Amino acid sequence: MSKSWSHALLFASLAGALAGCSSVPDQQRLARPSTDVTYSADLTRSDPVPQAEPPSRSGNPDTYVVFGRRYRVKETSEGHRETGIASWYGWDFHGRKTSSGPPFNMFELTAAHKSLPIPTYARVTNLENGRSIVVKVNDRGPFAGERIIDLSYAAAARLDMLNQGTAQVEVVALEPYQHLPQLAARRAEERERLARR
Repeated sequence: MSKSWSHALLFASLAGALAGCSSVPDQQRLARPSTDVTYSADLTRSDPVPQAEPPSRSGNPDTYVVFGRRYRVKETSEGHRETGIASWYGWDFHGRKTSSGPPFNMFELTAAHKSLPIPTYARVTNLENGRSIVVKVNDRGPFAGERIIDLSYAAAARLDMLNQGTAQVEVVALEPYQHLPQLAARRAEERERLARR
């Protein structure tokens, strides 16, 4: 292989890796909206209710390497609590495959974390304004600086941190057994809604 081809392939690989925190950098990127269009999250959307789910087959390697740094995935989220900087990601990654497999939906209450098992449900509290939401961790990241969690556009909107881009937050992992009554009530409401159709 010629030196020019080697350089071209190396550049292409680096460009893909730098595209973002999604696990599939070659996924087709959607066209970016014009800057005069405002996209608003549904601020009335209910928080996801933690429930027992099988671990993601693709999202939970023992370790993985990004930008030369090795990360280790926790065996359990039980007792996990941390504070630090949260960021958010949106349109540039909308529709791209997440580390767990399904495409990223910027309008759902989800998040990316470097080490929590996928899926994990976590309560994220914006320590700058007291707002709090529950998100489902279904992706890996963020890999910029010392940020601890990357929130979806909708989650960031609910925490009122879209404009500043980052915020000091507390992340507390939630165990499904703590929320069984709430989950049962949610499912009963869904059955009743379907019965009325």
